[in-house]
Amino acid sequence: MKKSFYTGLFALILIFVAAIPVGAFEIGARALYWFPSLDGEVKADNTGVVGTRLDLKDDLGVDNESFPSVEVFGGIGKHTISLAYTPIDYSGSKTLTTPINFNGKTFGATVDTDLELKMLDFQYRYRFLDVENVLAGFSLSAVGQIKYIDGLASIRDTATASKAEYTINVPIPMIGAGAHAGILAGLLEARAQLTGAFYSGNYLLEGLADLSLTPFPFVAINAGYKILHIKIDHNDVFLDSTFSGPYVGMTVSF
Repeated sequence: MKKSFYTGLFALILIFVAAIPVGAFEIGARALYWFPSLDGEVKADNTGVVGTRLDLKDDLGVDNESFPSVEVFGGIGKHTISLAYTPIDYSGSKTLTTPINFNGKTFGATVDTDLELKMLDFQYRYRFLDVENVLAGFSLSAVGQIKYIDGLASIRDTATASKAEYTINVPIPMIGAGAHAGILAGLLEARAQLTGAFYSGNYLLEGLADLSLTPFPFVAINAGYKILHIKIDHNDVFLDSTFSGPYVGMTVSF
């Protein structure tokens, strides 16, 4: 499934790029470092055995981490596409006070926990409103997004090496809107964006807001705040987590 998704996504990008006149094509790359705080719960059942609902911090000792994110983008006129990759990787260790069950296995001693979410985001933005003047400008965009999540949650008994894990691989279509404001003749810019998906009690919301300063031609320094809220309650897995915090980065565009 993963191979066919990546192949189709790459082919779609090639078709879009091939249709754009070379002279009119704007291209760029953005690198960010995100410092989110984590708040979440996880549970995994197995063949009728109900798992324990576990708080990632309090019950499993998972600590906050920081993560890089990279993005490439290009566009013409009112149309922009982008492809971003963000690897989220948490780990923790905890001595349990009561036994727990995760994906059919019971644990009652010190456990190590890993939570990984590798996210690939393909996004299309259409700018339907664009107001510009000499010193400032403002635009609004409609956003379509596909977020592919390759996730793994695992718990391991440190004494016996007994281990249980649950994986999820799913593409999630999302829609939303974005706003952009140019300030001080393009030297200072602000942007905000919110996208989401809702289905049968499951949802994913992603929002950001940032400021960018362009001290040199083609180079911008970014600083902002990002939030990602995931709730999955499907088949044998439950995940309800919020990742939120500031980020800094740099954008190069031509």
